[in-house]
Amino acid sequence: MTQHATEANFDGLVGPTHNYAGLSWGNVASKSNVSAVSNPKEAALQGLKKMKILADRGFVQGILPPHERPHIPTLRKLGFTGSDADVLAAAAKSNPVILSAAASASTMWTANAATVSPSADTKDHRVHFTPANLSAKFHRSIEHEVTGRALASIFTDEAYFAHHKALPSVSHFGDEGAANHTRLCSAYGEPGVELFVYGQTAFDEAAPAPKRFPARQTLEASQAIARLHGLSDNHAVFAQQNPSAIDAGVFHNDVIAVGNGNVLFYHDQAFLNEERVLADIRGKLKGAELQGVRVSSDEVPIADAVSSYLFNSQLLTQKDGSMLLAVPGECREIDSVSRYLDNLVAQGGPISTVEVFDVKQSMRNGGGPACLRLRVVLTDDELKAMHDGVLLNDALYERLVTWVEGHYRDELTQADLADPMLLDECRHALDELSGILGLGSIYDFQR
Repeated sequence: MTQHATEANFDGLVGPTHNYAGLSWGNVASKSNVSAVSNPKEAALQGLKKMKILADRGFVQGILPPHERPHIPTLRKLGFTGSDADVLAAAAKSNPVILSAAASASTMWTANAATVSPSADTKDHRVHFTPANLSAKFHRSIEHEVTGRALASIFTDEAYFAHHKALPSVSHFGDEGAANHTRLCSAYGEPGVELFVYGQTAFDEAAPAPKRFPARQTLEASQAIARLHGLSDNHAVFAQQNPSAIDAGVFHNDVIAVGNGNVLFYHDQAFLNEERVLADIRGKLKGAELQGVRVSSDEVPIADAVSSYLFNSQLLTQKDGSMLLAVPGECREIDSVSRYLDNLVAQGGPISTVEVFDVKQSMRNGGGPACLRLRVVLTDDELKAMHDGVLLNDALYERLVTWVEGHYRDELTQADLADPMLLDECRHALDELSGILGLGSIYDFQR
């Protein structure tokens, strides 16, 4: 029986070690800002402000906590010994890039945290979660264990929620989570079509693949998640990302396409076989016609799409049924994109409103509004069954703003990552945060 359901957005709270290390090859923004001075406090407050604006609009807004960074257990696995301060000093002296990886605040981009399948699509009618292994990048490959703990602490009731371990952390099953996954449906509570977008087929060396930058998601990983989540063929479409788009800096599908409801907003260079992808979705989408909002290269060159993060925007259904596109401020700084957005609203299609958000601290590291959130569709009963201490309201917002202002630095450089005081500051802050959010002992240092 179809139930009323809501799409909740769970944003990653930016961590105290937010910095610009340029660790993500293939992410143009990340590389272009390497070694710049970051402002962790500003980054966290920008993210919280975006969450609050959307919560005030009536959207269900949740929070996922940052991870412990620098991650001393990872550095110890790599042979650095002694006290925590000794470990930091030895890593900084031996290989500063390894220290930067262990200190990355990349968990802020929760679009990569996991893949989530709503109960309307799954065989056992539970919401399924699989943390992403993020095996393509060392600094992200260390995230999935704590991510899994956090999700299990929020979605605890086994009658409603099912949790899986991350896929094997090898390139053949490289999984980047919801950044390469979107769901299309007639209504959130209705059975939908889950679109899995992959960059290459790992076990077929002759298959199309990018030549310049790596493909981070494999077909095999996407198929494995569909099996784990109990999705039938009627609920899954597998589409290959255009290899030339990956080589142009489109490291995830959410940098070139975003879907919501029965609307797919995408660039004409998004998919290797656009017509087949659309036909597959239309053939499986029940209860509504797919509305494709296609942006041509003539309107917005792919380079402008990448630099503006036009498609790394949140596409949200408003109370009146129309859709809001929440874009980063950079979209108004690039002429082709700004013109396109004006025309998009004027033409009277499904996207009726464009709103600009300042997430510049995140954007400089290669993550826009869509990178900062994980979408979880929940029925009314599932929403009641989850831990509601992570859902944003006025009181929690004010408490988190005070928490950030009390614990975060205004400036952070790469040299600061070796400072033992930063590690102590981070642990103290996160210990307090886990209490504020009511998540229990999810961090290694708490165990």
